Formats: sequence, C-alpha cells, structure tokens
Amino acid sequence: MSLDYYECMRLTSVVVTLLLSCSLPVHAQTNKPPAPAAKKSAMDAPLFYQLLLGEMDFRNEEPGAAFSLVLDAARKTNDPAVFRRAVQMALQARAGDSALQAAKAWSQAIPNATEANRFVLQILLGLNRVGDTLEPLKRDLLLTPRSELRELIWALPVIYERVADRQQAANLAQEALSGLLQDANVGATAWATVGRMWLRAGDKAAALSAAQNGQGVDPLSEHAAVLALSLVGPETPLAEKLVNQFLPNARPEFQMAYIKTLFNAQRGDDANAQLQALKASAPNYPDAWLIEGSLALQANAPEQAEAHLQRYLSLVAAIPVDKRTPETIRGRSQAYLAMSQIALSRKDVAAADTWLNKVDNPEDLLRAQLRRASLIAERGQVEEALTLIQSLPERSEEDVRLKNATQVQLLRGSKQFERARDLLKVAVGQNPSNLDQLYDLAMVHEKLNDLAEMEVILRHVISNQPDQPHAYNALGFSLADRNLRLAEAKQLIVKALELAPNDPFITDSLAWVEFRLGNKEEALRILSRIYKEKPDVEIGAHLGEVLWSMERRAEAIDIFKEAQKLNPSNDTLTETIRRLRVPL
Repeated sequence: MSLDYYECMRLTSVVVTLLLSCSLPVHAQTNKPPAPAAKKSAMDAPLFYQLLLGEMDFRNEEPGAAFSLVLDAARKTNDPAVFRRAVQMALQARAGDSALQAAKAWSQAIPNATEANRFVLQILLGLNRVGDTLEPLKRDLLLTPRSELRELIWALPVIYERVADRQQAANLAQEALSGLLQDANVGATAWATVGRMWLRAGDKAAALSAAQNGQGVDPLSEHAAVLALSLVGPETPLAEKLVNQFLPNARPEFQMAYIKTLFNAQRGDDANAQLQALKASAPNYPDAWLIEGSLALQANAPEQAEAHLQRYLSLVAAIPVDKRTPETIRGRSQAYLAMSQIALSRKDVAAADTWLNKVDNPEDLLRAQLRRASLIAERGQVEEALTLIQSLPERSEEDVRLKNATQVQLLRGSKQFERARDLLKVAVGQNPSNLDQLYDLAMVHEKLNDLAEMEVILRHVISNQPDQPHAYNALGFSLADRNLRLAEAKQLIVKALELAPNDPFITDSLAWVEFRLGNKEEALRILSRIYKEKPDVEIGAHLGEVLWSMERRAEAIDIFKEAQKLNPSNDTLTETIRRLRVPL
C-alpha cells in the first residue's frame, strides 16, 4: 500500500486527534502546584503506528482489517476513545456483530463504563435481539447516577420504540424495573413507564393497573398522572379518577393537557369547568387565555374572544425572549391569526392585514399568506387572490392540501362552482386516497345540484371511513333539504350522531329531517336547545323557518334578526328570508 506524503500527513492528523482524547500523560507547568500524577498510558510508538494503519485501511475501504487493528489497540490500551472508534468503524461498515463485539469488549475492560453498556444495549436492539437486552438494561439502571435515574426510566419507551414485539418489550421492561417499583423516589416513574409500554402493546388493563400502582407509591407523581391521562375514556373511569386525584397538585401544563383531552372527547362543559379552575388557580398562565379566546371566537363571540386573546398576547410579551419556547411562538402566531379573523368579521380589512403581518412562526407563514389571499378576495379581487395562492411555495403535501382547499373556498365563495370542481378533480386525480378532498368534491357537486355524483362520492367516503360522521351527515342533510328519501336521510343522520353525539351541526340536521317529516314540535325542541348552546347563523335560519311555519311569526322574526347579526351575508339565511318573504 502506497500513499503520497500529504495523504499520510492527513491520516496522521486524524489519528493524532483521536489520541488527544486518550489518556496521555500531562506535564505540569513549573509555575503551578504539582498536579496529581496522570495515569500512565499504554500508548507507545508501535500502537500509534497500529492505529494509523487501521485508519488508513478504513479510508481505503478495508473496514474488516481496520476494525481488527483498532479493536486490538483498544484492548491493549483499555482506552475508551479507542474502543469508541472501533465501535464506530463497525457501525459505519454496517457490521452489527462486530460493533457488538467491540462494545462488549469495552464494557468488560471498563465495567463501570456507562457509554459502553449503552452501546451494547442499542446495538442489540438494532440487531433485533430484544431478549438479550435485559442484562444490559439492568446494568444501565445500576450504573446511572440516582440524580439521572428517573429521566432514564421515563425514556425507556422511546429506547424500545422500534421493537416489533411490543408485548415482549413491556415484559422485559417490567422485569428490569422490578427492583425499583417500590422505590420511594423513582417507583412511581417506573410503574408509569411499565404502563406506557403495556399501553403501546395494546393492554389497557395492565396500563391502568400500572397507573394505579404508581400513584399508590407516590400520589404526587406527574408521571403516573400522565399515564392515567392517556387512558381517560368512557371505558376507563378509574383513569379519570386518578387524574382528578392528582389535579390539586398539578402544574398548569398538566391541567391544560387534561382540558384538551376533554375537548377532544367533545366534553365541552367539563372542559370549560376545568378551564375556569385553571384560570382561577393560575391567572397568568397564557395558554388558558389562548384557549378561551379560541373558544369564544368559535362561539361567535368576537368581543370576548378579542379580550381573551389580548390578555394572552400581553402575558406572552412579558416572557423574556430567551425563555420563549417554540410552543409559545406557535401560540402567539395562532393568536395573531385569530385576531385577524376577528378584524375581518368587522370588515376591517386593514386591521386584519396588520395582524397577519405579525405572524412570524415558520409553520404558520403559509396560513397567514392564505388568509391574506382571502382578504384580497373580500375586496372582490378573486383572480388576484388565486394568483397569490398559486405563487406560494410548497414545503410538504400538507401545504399543497391547504393551498388547494383555500382556492376551492374562494371559488365557492364567489359561486364559481365549476372551477372549484375542476380544481378538485385534478387534486383527487393526483391523490385519490385523500378522502378530505373527495368530500370537498362531493360538496361542490351538491352546489351544482349534481346529486347523483355527490352521492356516489359520499358513499365511497363512507365505505372507506365508516367511523367518521361527516359524510353520513352531508348525504342525509342533502336528501332532507330536498325532501327526498326522508326515512333514509334520517337513518344516515342518526348514524352520524351516534359517531358524534354532541355535534351541534349534525343535531341541526336531525332537527331539519324531523321538520321535513312533519314533526315540527320535535324539530323546534331540538333547534331551540342547540341554538341556545351554539348561536350559529344556519341553525338560526332553520329555527326561524320552523317557527314561521308554526305561525309564530314574531318569534321567527326575532330569530332571523339575531342570525343576521351573526352573518348578514350567509346564503342559507338570505335564501330563507327571501323565500318566506319575511318582512325585516
């Protein structure tokens, strides 16, 4: 093997860098107190040359020879840096068994070397030898300082994340942690970790039992409470009991996670009660105000929404710049977007644009630009808005979807349904498995009064997403609105309500099909209740029409006027008032 002078010098530099991290003697300077004698290194000229040859072989794509030379040098020096290099060489050469051999030799040579043991553990997992990781895992737990032990235990589900046999991983973790499960300091975390792994394995009963055991060891453990929170659901009432037992000692972040869980379960009243409790106990916790502002905006209460969002923004502004997390920056951008929406609802386009200019979170910049396009369309400049959208860059498939959805929305808003249909057909052709786009295409066909094609598409969506309520509701309402196949329409809407029992818009559909069936009293009962809970313009239009048909004209006019305040340009409301010839 021949190398020119400069190549040899370059490789020598690599080895020197490696050797500088080894245990070489350090000479004390004369003007300082004598330093303790350094451990004498086993590195001598022959070993130096051996390492150099190993690096040269590795550069010349002879990893087997290189590995043998470096591992032999590591065994002679017992130096962690040389062992590490041997492991790295084997891993780079994708020689898992050799990497394991080097890591084991390192661990045997230096029994208290945490890094060596963790290499053994990770390489065994990479080789899918899960059962062999029990002893290295136990050893890792023993070698880890007590101050770091809780963090290591909590990270175990991530370490075993790619294991295919999750039940095996859960059993192994429970066995490895068995000696720590009753430990006063880390026992609750150990139980919570075992529970998380059983949950990943699909055993909710074992996970719930682990959460209960963890809270029994330490009632103040957030880890046990986090596990219980992940199990909250109608079939596991004990999980929510454990969460509520922890709540008096919970941080605001945990309380907020519980609130979001309740909202996701469509338990709005319970979520709002917890939100008010959080605001009372932690009035300066910003996220509570952000959530309440978003809820107020969703409930068509822009003044309340604005007050809550302004409070949120003032609290965020008081956080030092170096203490702001990515979540804080994202939340602030969400607030700016919401404030822009409030300004737009007041027809204050300039203020809406000012709020959009404040958005600085990279993930929300596209949404801000899409919202800006909507502002342009509000001025009647639909083509300019579409051109802006088409010019925006796309970083992901989600960006493409958002751009298409916004263009469809603008085209529908300007009643250009044929163009919206054609755009969606192209998008569906490019990604036929995107059921959201298929649903949008069905709704455009409904606007074009092409009910046959709408039904074909919605039936396809239902067959592929039988647990999603919206396609059932859309088909049922479209039939009911046209007085077609009313019994079937009601059946579809009832199915949608079974899947989303608290959805006010699906409940509105049920009221409407009852009205079409002639059950006016039942329709009035349902609509009166949901309009009080959610004063939406279209629900108001339906309630007003039911009252009008029952000759309760004065009440109907009051409802129509209220609905006009919510959205005077709503098509359903406008058409209803025109058709009934309501004198407003």
